[in-house]
Amino acid sequence: MKQSDTLKLAPGNASGLAIPVNTNKLLIGLLALLTAGFLGIVVSNLHDSTAREGEAAPPFHFKTEQGREVSATNFGGKVLVLNFWATWCAPCVREIPSLDAFQKQFKDQGVVVVAVSVDKNEQKYKTFLNRFGVGFDTYRDPSTDISAEYGTFQYPESYIIKDGKVARKLISEQNWMGDDMVQYVKSLL
Repeated sequence: MKQSDTLKLAPGNASGLAIPVNTNKLLIGLLALLTAGFLGIVVSNLHDSTAREGEAAPPFHFKTEQGREVSATNFGGKVLVLNFWATWCAPCVREIPSLDAFQKQFKDQGVVVVAVSVDKNEQKYKTFLNRFGVGFDTYRDPSTDISAEYGTFQYPESYIIKDGKVARKLISEQNWMGDDMVQYVKSLL
């Protein structure tokens, strides 16, 4: 190696090591690449994908346990209540009876309830449904793809969708048979 190909360390360096100039350029390039990658990740995470009231509902399509084809836009004027839940979530379990009563009251008036479970264990999910005998459509999404599209990471969380748009976002357990909720849904019909 020629003297011109190395960069000597500062005077007083006891090790006497010299770093090749090409290695130094490589390290600077690698640091620049890592910095650019980090900034790319930060910027992409700043993009908030949370579903917002008044905006188009994030797209999804699946077939429920009951055989219904469901998407955010295939309800032709009906109101869709999209509920994210799990069998291990105590507030979700407490909410199920009022959501079931809500579906029974509004099913003939143009309201469809679909509960999307994020349960990973299929057997626990099916045992729960059999035990409680819910009257609304359900779907199991163990990969949480749909809830992630909605920005949902806490459960329960529900979206009331009308004409493909989020009319209302409800975080936490709800009393679906409460006067406020019943009146609100009637106003959408």
